[in-house]
Amino acid sequence: MKSLILALVLMSGLAAAYAAPAQQEGDFLLHDHVFASGETLPELKLHYATLGTLKRDASGHPTNAVLMLHGTTGTGRNFLAPSISDALFGPGQPLDAEKYFIILPDGIGRGQSSKPSDGLRMKFPHYGYGDIVALQHALVVDGLKIDHLKLIVGTSMGGMQTWIWGEAFPDFADGLMPIASQPVAVTGRNYLWRQMIVDAVRKDPDWNNGDYREQPKGFLRMLPLFTLMTGSAISLEALGATHEAARKNLDAITANGAKTFDANDYLYWFTAVDDYDPEPRLAAIKAKLLAVNFADDLLNPVELGVMERLTPKAANASFVIVPAGPDTAGHQSLTRAKLWAPYLKQLIDSLPN
Repeated sequence: MKSLILALVLMSGLAAAYAAPAQQEGDFLLHDHVFASGETLPELKLHYATLGTLKRDASGHPTNAVLMLHGTTGTGRNFLAPSISDALFGPGQPLDAEKYFIILPDGIGRGQSSKPSDGLRMKFPHYGYGDIVALQHALVVDGLKIDHLKLIVGTSMGGMQTWIWGEAFPDFADGLMPIASQPVAVTGRNYLWRQMIVDAVRKDPDWNNGDYREQPKGFLRMLPLFTLMTGSAISLEALGATHEAARKNLDAITANGAKTFDANDYLYWFTAVDDYDPEPRLAAIKAKLLAVNFADDLLNPVELGVMERLTPKAANASFVIVPAGPDTAGHQSLTRAKLWAPYLKQLIDSLPN
């Protein structure tokens, strides 16, 4: 990394998603960044949005910064969806935007951050979750000049990265809330379905090692698997209560995916998890940690007893499993902040002022 450039511009369009004060977005640029693989990117862009105003104490240290980390197929804007923002950022809510400075980055490979589909395709450096967290840290410290966080909240992939943050930077945050994640390497059913997606890209003759003209058809046909694995029986029944409705939604998922996603980006997303294994270093976590999982989440199956077995390895960690019910939606319960906002408030109230 030879130089760092921070470019801030006033946010446009964010107000339509959520009417919070002092909204901004920006791009943090790094030059000649070296990934864990040894590959280098001449210019790397990390895009982010912020809500609220940063506050500092008499010594100049930040007192109200909160980092929120999104899931595998998302961006920082996911947290601005009404099902999340309406339960979190309003007056008197757990992350009241008048009280906290909330940072919403787009992870590398996604959104408006640098990604394979920008032009490099399969020549884009290969990255893992460790790289993503290291870049988030660079954004916070070198870009935003923040040396301490009040809290880190992550959902799904972001939850997995929250565990990594606690281990890699044990004194950096007062609190950690990983949501819909487990502190263990991805194996079993969770690994199998991910590999089905990876193979759907790599083995499609239209993929042409990333140099395709149209999104590979095999990849597009596999996209509904994501919906199948991240939903619940109740939520999926609502999508396909009849044969006709199910077929129509299947076609809609595929058509929308063709417009929204890129096969190369998707491939990088699903192979990045290969370096994830926080289990050996859980004892390094010092921050107060409260993990939230959902009983009907297929990706983080409660019947394996992972949380009961591993959470005690972190000295200040505890966990909650939200029972399945009419309001949960499997792994996608993470998008319904009303389910986990009370636990977020509980964690925040337990943190030092």
